Amino acid sequence: MPDPNPQAMEFLLSRRSRPAKTLAGPVPDDAALMPILTAAARTPDHGKLEPWRFIVLRQAALKRLAALSRARGAALQMAPEKVDKMARQFDDAELAVAVIAAPQPSEKVPEIEQILSAGAVCLSMLNAALASGWGANWLSGWASHDRDFVETGLGLSAQESVAGFIHIGTETSAPPDRPRPDLGAITTWVEA
Repeated sequence: MPDPNPQAMEFLLSRRSRPAKTLAGPVPDDAALMPILTAAARTPDHGKLEPWRFIVLRQAALKRLAALSRARGAALQMAPEKVDKMARQFDDAELAVAVIAAPQPSEKVPEIEQILSAGAVCLSMLNAALASGWGANWLSGWASHDRDFVETGLGLSAQESVAGFIHIGTETSAPPDRPRPDLGAITTWVEA
């Protein structure tokens, strides 16, 4: 059994995302981002398939994605407020990492396990950013599920999808903590 790590446990018990709209510059440079990406890549990966990859989006790329989301929203005849909310996610950001689910052909590891691994990468990256002293938030939104947006804007192949956009920056304000799940209501103990 590994030695207990009370500091890590305390972090996990008290961690909380920071709303992307409260993040500002400075943001991590490449050197500061590499340990965060490295920690995320240590996520459980059945079969060592690496069924995910990262796209680091700096401010100019995020502005381009904001414009593309506005164009796609208009083409899809979406409600203006829904389009604007999506565009602001990119427009207001200085750094986000797109975690791309990239399932690999495998007879042993089902695609769903590979996609779940990509979700685990998102949480690992979020926690690594927070543990490094940055504010961070995991977002998605309608554009992350729009094939034209992800293929045109991010260069995804037909087999790939966005697991999440991890926004990272300097926290400008902390919202109050939110209510947490009632463990008694969501936990079943099976003895036999």
